[in-house]
Amino acid sequence: MAEPIRTPKGTYDVLPEDQQYQTYIKKAVRHRARQAGFKRIEPPIFENKSVFDRGIGLHTDIMEKEIFTVERKGKTEHKEEWALRPEYTAGVCRAYVEHGMQQLPQPVQLYSMGPVFRYDRPQKGRYRQHFQCDFEMIGISDPSLDAQLINVLSHIFKDLQIFDRLKLQINNIGESENRKEYSSALKDHFAGKERNLCEDCQRRLEHNPLRVLDCKNEDCVILVKMAPKIDQYLSAESIEFHERLLEYLDEYGIPYDKNPNLVRGLDYYNQTVFEFWDQSTGSQNAVAGGGHYDGLIELLGGPPTPGIGFGAGVERIIWHMKEAGVKAPMKDQVDVFVAQLGPDAKKKSLKLIESLRNTGVHTIGALGEASLKSQMRLADKFEATFTLLMGQMEVKNGKIILRNMKAGKQEEIPFEDAVSEVVKLLGKDNLDIYSIKDRLGDFKQESE
Repeated sequence: MAEPIRTPKGTYDVLPEDQQYQTYIKKAVRHRARQAGFKRIEPPIFENKSVFDRGIGLHTDIMEKEIFTVERKGKTEHKEEWALRPEYTAGVCRAYVEHGMQQLPQPVQLYSMGPVFRYDRPQKGRYRQHFQCDFEMIGISDPSLDAQLINVLSHIFKDLQIFDRLKLQINNIGESENRKEYSSALKDHFAGKERNLCEDCQRRLEHNPLRVLDCKNEDCVILVKMAPKIDQYLSAESIEFHERLLEYLDEYGIPYDKNPNLVRGLDYYNQTVFEFWDQSTGSQNAVAGGGHYDGLIELLGGPPTPGIGFGAGVERIIWHMKEAGVKAPMKDQVDVFVAQLGPDAKKKSLKLIESLRNTGVHTIGALGEASLKSQMRLADKFEATFTLLMGQMEVKNGKIILRNMKAGKQEEIPFEDAVSEVVKLLGKDNLDIYSIKDRLGDFKQESE
């Protein structure tokens, strides 16, 4: 017997249970997005690698260690590399430039949901293929917009009943010139101490010193505590912008921690950066994060354009929902199980099942050769609300048995009334479809 093939390391099958959670999350995201005027955009899963080289930065962990490149087949004049998207922002900003969205009313508010890919070390809630929801506001820089975006994310977490498990971490990393000066000061601080840093931070110190600040290695944390703080290098304008943002967050009633070591891992960030952390375990399990990227549009060929956005990890949201005991609404429940015995009953069942489904009733039919007893056991396993039973005698008499599975009671009703009776018992609010068209009359006429 051949050895079973399993999912690639760092990936997983989204089984029906988690599909329910994903659907629930998507509905919450879509509701808050529409409410706040965000429109859906879906950039391609793979892009020219240069989109991420320019946007994310060549010397970030993502581009150096985590990017998935795509092999191109056939001959091509241009030696372009393709890569699977490791995040949404760079692709959305490329689309903003390519499609002339600067001509639209600003800010342009866009959101996305789908898979992203990083060749990362798999860990709890972090996979090589994982799902994100992403929000972007492009075209205007104003601290009130930053606050509104964070408020939208807060409402999503409240809708999903996990907001109280999280805490907003926020920092101001200033403008480009501020960071250059601060990066130089960090290099001076760590000069002669490189051997005490972890291998990753030794590399980061050369190209992206700010990333040393949020390292979790114990030795690095000790050295960082003695390092100069970024607020010593911020401009007056940058400080004022951030103070106004905090005032707006206070107005919304969103609690936060000022975190001077929060920098985020991508080169395009400036000014505001933020993350929502798991209050019990800290940044290792950040559920969402984002910030300003006022230079990114220009790097991708557009005019200087401010922007701010965030990404939220769906797997980590689901983990928190389960830990909090939050149940995703069950939309795949079986309303009716149709059991039959005999060729005439099977023939009648086909049309009955179709009519029930077309009326919005979740229906499963056992159309094999199993006994009625076996079919009833199957109905129990599916946790069906009702079972409709039909044998040769019922077909002959134009009847069908309607059984309430929870109450354990049953009654014989006219076959032509089966659909209308089930709809009445289930109630309109429990049906997927309220009025595709009036099929009940058609069904009655055909069954006579």
